[in-house]
Amino acid sequence: MRSINLFFQLIVKFLLLTQLVTAGTVYAASSKAKQIINIAYLTQEQAPPAALSNLDPFIKDKGLPGAELGVADNNTTGQFTNQQFVLKAFIVPLDGNIIETFDKNIAGHYQFVVANLPAAELQKLADLPSAKPTVLFDVATTDDELRNGQCRSNVLHLLPSRAMRADALAQYMMKKRWSKWFLVVGPNPEDRLYADAIKRAAKRFGMKVVAEKAWEHTFDARRTAQSDVAVFTQVDDYDVLVVADEQGLFGEYLDYRTWLSRPVIGTQGLIATGWHKTHEQWGAVQMQNRFKDKVGRWMEEQDYGAYLAARAIGEAATRTKSNEFKPVKDYLVSDQFALQGYKGNPLSFRSWDGQLRQPVLLSAPRSQVAVAPIEGFLHPKTELDTLGYDQPESQCQWSK
Repeated sequence: MRSINLFFQLIVKFLLLTQLVTAGTVYAASSKAKQIINIAYLTQEQAPPAALSNLDPFIKDKGLPGAELGVADNNTTGQFTNQQFVLKAFIVPLDGNIIETFDKNIAGHYQFVVANLPAAELQKLADLPSAKPTVLFDVATTDDELRNGQCRSNVLHLLPSRAMRADALAQYMMKKRWSKWFLVVGPNPEDRLYADAIKRAAKRFGMKVVAEKAWEHTFDARRTAQSDVAVFTQVDDYDVLVVADEQGLFGEYLDYRTWLSRPVIGTQGLIATGWHKTHEQWGAVQMQNRFKDKVGRWMEEQDYGAYLAARAIGEAATRTKSNEFKPVKDYLVSDQFALQGYKGNPLSFRSWDGQLRQPVLLSAPRSQVAVAPIEGFLHPKTELDTLGYDQPESQCQWSK
């Protein structure tokens, strides 16, 4: 009996000792300094454009709330990996200087920069000697040239390029057998770039642009509705009207007013986009609700791009267990990198041009119509590379 009591006493002492050791280990881990990953967010204030419609209010903070939500998600994981992600926003005034702000406040302090800037300003920033030891996450541009001949090795692009958007539309048109296109091009340089992407996609997928016109009429809605559109669209037969009007100056007036009863696609009507309020699949509805509860509005495409940028940094830092420039960047463009973006397929960066490969949503104003790549379009590596410039087509000399 005495030996049994002694045995149980030894067991109790062993369990207490085990608990003390475990507690000590947990305390040591928790007391260890967290690895800090600093992220800068850089943008410039924008002047409100001329009001084209009361239905689309000007949103001055597109992008930043998405980055904040991404960092919050990173820190949820960081509780278990002993990492902390810190976001600092630098918002340059309208009359301010982006380059000066970067050199003064960001260079030498931040290696990961979410850049919500126009293409010209992004290029100036990327070419700075002080920006070379940084990764710039472009969350605003869609320019194909920035992914081709004018690409920079320190820039990663989060939004779908114009070519990716045009290819997504072309795949769906091919599925519908709507092969004859009437292209209407707006007056701005961006409209012509979009039109170039449309013509490239048409050639790539066997479509035919049977007519092309430049919009040179008034932007007055009443006159446009009454006369201009019907007369302007009197051309030979076609399947769809493709509009290139990135600023939305006239494209909304075309639907239901054309001479022939044809659907409208492009920058208005059925659009190709990285994110849309109608997207609800693959957990997107929870993402939409989280963002709306936090910000009080729908998530815009730039918000989504900034969210992905923050999450990409978090994913790479978590996997590499590092906050250093080289291991994180190398992992970002490696075959091992995979980012969940609420669009079904894992997202990853193309190693030849820094573009984030991703599904593209095809959305009408109040419904999601399809998600590209459309079923049946195959690729030897990933169907996502059927959208945009594939590696053999790329003129980018982007390198790690």
